[in-house]
Amino acid sequence: MRGQPFSRYNPQFNRERFRDSLIAAGMAYQWLGDSLSGRPKDPNFYGPDGKVIWARLQEWPALQSGLEQVLHHAGELRVALVCAEEDPMRCHRRSLLTPPLTARGVKILHIRGDGRIEPEKNLARRDAKTGDDRQLNLFGGS
Repeated sequence: MRGQPFSRYNPQFNRERFRDSLIAAGMAYQWLGDSLSGRPKDPNFYGPDGKVIWARLQEWPALQSGLEQVLHHAGELRVALVCAEEDPMRCHRRSLLTPPLTARGVKILHIRGDGRIEPEKNLARRDAKTGDDRQLNLFGGS
């Protein structure tokens, strides 16, 4: 699903290698990065500071279509939305996709690098305690 499905640091996650590995393990793969990416090509989704305007992007018809595909598949299968960021507190998918999915009753679980599962409700509580509503910078830092 990654909008930029390649990595010079982790080539095992390049689109074709990742797809082939999943298929070899008996899992399906569908790339939706053109509709669910946190790096839209349209400059109208960025503020003057160059940061993505999440609320505007969440209204984008292509994103809504991608979410509908995710929901359709989730009705029949287990679905994982993949991100290169290990910490969901820093993941743009959490800022972009979690709000509309949780609003539709989807239970979000984050798989951490050490294999732990962290429920979204725990992260939301942490956000509420810290008042963290920061804008993530997709191009480095936070």
